Amino acid sequence: MPASDRPRPLLWQLAISHYSEKVRWALDHKRVPHRRRTAMPGLHIPIALWRSGGATTTFPILELGDERLADSTAAIAALERRHPERPLYPADPGERRRAIELEEYFDEGLGPAVRLLPLHHLSSDPELLGEFASHAVPPPLSRARPLLAAYARVYSGARFGAADAAAAARAGAEILAAFDRIEAELSAGDGVHLVGGRFSVADLTAAALACLVVLPPGGPLPPDLPLPPALEGFRDQIRRRPAYRWVEDTYRRRRDRAAPTAR
Repeated sequence: MPASDRPRPLLWQLAISHYSEKVRWALDHKRVPHRRRTAMPGLHIPIALWRSGGATTTFPILELGDERLADSTAAIAALERRHPERPLYPADPGERRRAIELEEYFDEGLGPAVRLLPLHHLSSDPELLGEFASHAVPPPLSRARPLLAAYARVYSGARFGAADAAAAARAGAEILAAFDRIEAELSAGDGVHLVGGRFSVADLTAAALACLVVLPPGGPLPPDLPLPPALEGFRDQIRRRPAYRWVEDTYRRRRDRAAPTAR
């Protein structure tokens, strides 16, 4: 089949998921024309089971021809094989290993922590939780904010343990540790990139997964989103850190949206 006749890649996503943002960014960086299907949190679970053949209950899922990648890391690896232009993996084998190790570190530590901490603080403020949740659903539903807040509180508590104060404290510590790691890698390199003096999967992953606490312009949530005082207090702790500014700068410099998409 000629390439022009093949169906465009299809990304099953959650609108404000930072793991979905990671794959969106990779597709856009590589300028891969693709389609997107967005589901409401919670309702995405049966879709994920269906599209993955029972392998996962989570998004994103990227469909590339006959491949279905039910993991953001696997999705980027497959994109790199099929679309090697504008590479995200360094050519040097040692630098490639370091970039992939950093991707895994941020995936396993920073990603869950950045999801849990905002949900924990938002769960005690129904009005702000409703505002936050309105960005995760289709426009017709976004006006029902009291209902969205109640749904989001139950869903985030059951799925992520968002009500657990001790878990939220651990999440905050994990975010600080990840910022320490970003700053150490920047200091050891050129001060702009985490590995090898050029943009790689390590930079993309760290910036994308931090977006729910940094709220950079160009991210999935508006930079002026109203937040609870406790969450703003945490952001005040990190706002002057080099890693925080680096996330904002990386979005500004590298978060292009050149890939045509079809809904």
